[in-house]
Amino acid sequence: MSRIVIRHAEARDAEPLRQITAHAEVYHDTLQIPHPSMEMWQERLTPRPGRRHLVACIDDTVAGHLVMDVEPNPRRSHVATFGLSVGAQFRARGVGSALMQEMVNLCDNWLRIERIELTVFVDNAAGLALYRKFGFDIEGTGKKFALRNGEYVDAFFMARIK
Repeated sequence: MSRIVIRHAEARDAEPLRQITAHAEVYHDTLQIPHPSMEMWQERLTPRPGRRHLVACIDDTVAGHLVMDVEPNPRRSHVATFGLSVGAQFRARGVGSALMQEMVNLCDNWLRIERIELTVFVDNAAGLALYRKFGFDIEGTGKKFALRNGEYVDAFFMARIK
């Protein structure tokens, strides 16, 4: 099996990331909507204070993406939130785990982050398993959290405390 390499996202990654999130199996489990534009991805990859984009590559192909935001409010500067997506053809190959491991390393050892938060749809079994593997606990449920395929879906609020 090919090695997974984690690196910071670059402008050249906009098209591969657009392709990943355009896939129905991927946007189904995220807050993305169908048909993401190139302009949106170019804007998302524009550097911002407190934001870090990581990509996972297999054989120089972008296989997954994690974006992390450190909260700008001084009273919550110990908190980060993130979103994660893995290309449909790269699932069950360790891509999500590699991205999570690097994010946890950054938070625990480099950024003084004590709490990492996320939301995940209650029916995203693979996502829930991945987050639990890295020490995330369910703290609550958001009823009718987001619209998906014409129906409102609940989401869990999860967090990991260092």
